Amino acid sequence: MPPTSPSSRVEAARKALAGRLREIRLDAGITKRELAARCEWSEAKSSRIENARTAPSDEDIRSWCCACGAEDLAPDLVAANRDADSMYVQWRRLQRTGLKRLQQSTVPLYKRTRNFKVYCHNVVPGFLQTPGYATALLRAIAAFRDLPDDVAEAVRARTDRSRIIREGDHRFAIVVEEAVLRYRLGDAGVMSGQLGHLLSVMDLPAVSLGVIPADIERTMWPIESFTIFDDGRVDHEPLSASVKITAPDEVGQYVKAFGEMHRQAVYGAEARALILRAIEVLH
Repeated sequence: MPPTSPSSRVEAARKALAGRLREIRLDAGITKRELAARCEWSEAKSSRIENARTAPSDEDIRSWCCACGAEDLAPDLVAANRDADSMYVQWRRLQRTGLKRLQQSTVPLYKRTRNFKVYCHNVVPGFLQTPGYATALLRAIAAFRDLPDDVAEAVRARTDRSRIIREGDHRFAIVVEEAVLRYRLGDAGVMSGQLGHLLSVMDLPAVSLGVIPADIERTMWPIESFTIFDDGRVDHEPLSASVKITAPDEVGQYVKAFGEMHRQAVYGAEARALILRAIEVLH
């Protein structure tokens, strides 16, 4: 199962980097004290970095490699360090200026992606949200996180971003849990409109929308919602952070998980029946 904790994934990346730095020191045949002297910092700092208790800066890594006569290894280690930094980005930092900027920040990624794989267990995917549904969702997020109130602007930005499902040569394979159809964001009118919109987008040639029935015997358990971009990057969003995954083995786990979700979902008339049933409950 793909790890659900972004902090544990970052911790693993940090430990791997620390382990590599330790190997470089040992290969050079020097002690942590001698390394510290060459780098002009304390022995305690060497120990903290080597035991993954302190994240090194790019300059720390360059100094470490230089002290060990391994300058040629520095670029790759710096890149790994930066990858670890970008894997876990606190929502407070991303959203400090409100939600509109966050919607706009992903537009270049969305435009260059040709094949999207999307799994959602909790909300309708952003691509498919109506303005009313998006307003209810983003208003709840802004209130929970005490963010600046730019919900109206954020909704317009999200709606503009969603035009790609009707434009260009993008393809969308989307799977949602049946519970998504039942979780009420907004009033009955908003939910009815959102569910009706799902029925209409199912007719789009670029969109494949599947629903996993709640009463089937599962071969793949529900996991966190995620989006795969051209099988090369995965984004998922737990409560406290935004996580970007680019390591091929981890991306592969999500691609495999999506394949399992896809096989469990129903499509066409069966999916429509589930959506229509959810609309009936609203009236």
